[in-house]
Amino acid sequence: MSRVGRKPIPLPATVKVAVKDRQVEVKGPKGTLQLSLPAGISLQTVKNELIAERANDALAPLHGLARSLVANAVQGVSQGFQKDLDIVGVGYRAEMKGKTTLVLSLGFSHLIEYRLPPGIDIAVDAKLTHLTITGTDRQCVGQVAAELRALRPPDPYKNKGVRYTGERLKKKEGKTGAK
Repeated sequence: MSRVGRKPIPLPATVKVAVKDRQVEVKGPKGTLQLSLPAGISLQTVKNELIAERANDALAPLHGLARSLVANAVQGVSQGFQKDLDIVGVGYRAEMKGKTTLVLSLGFSHLIEYRLPPGIDIAVDAKLTHLTITGTDRQCVGQVAAELRALRPPDPYKNKGVRYTGERLKKKEGKTGAK
């Protein structure tokens, strides 16, 4: 049996879960998320916990996946998810334009306007070089962070660019003949 699939999902008092057919709706103080379960996977509520069960052993690979997706939805609507990015470089900065557009200056000849997907919020600090991405959907928060990092990945020689907060980078040496 799947080790991940066997773990029960604790339900906070503020979270309500409704299962209809293979559709799961999770409601909490931060919002509502809907997801579909694979065929043969069911959810049972026991006290304040959800337990994922599978119909047969052929569904073992999907058992842990379904349990993880539901657990992420429960955590997302109760606490939310967050990713932090740092912008490093002279003249590199970010600012919000309205509530749905992030404007980035990353050393190109033009500004980059990034439209935020629904359910995602970005906070820019006072120095304009630190971004905090928050939302209820874990996959969407990680995807937005990856797309913003991909706009200007850290340069291996000067380490300028967009990076995750706390990311360790390996700096390369320049040419040895230049003095």
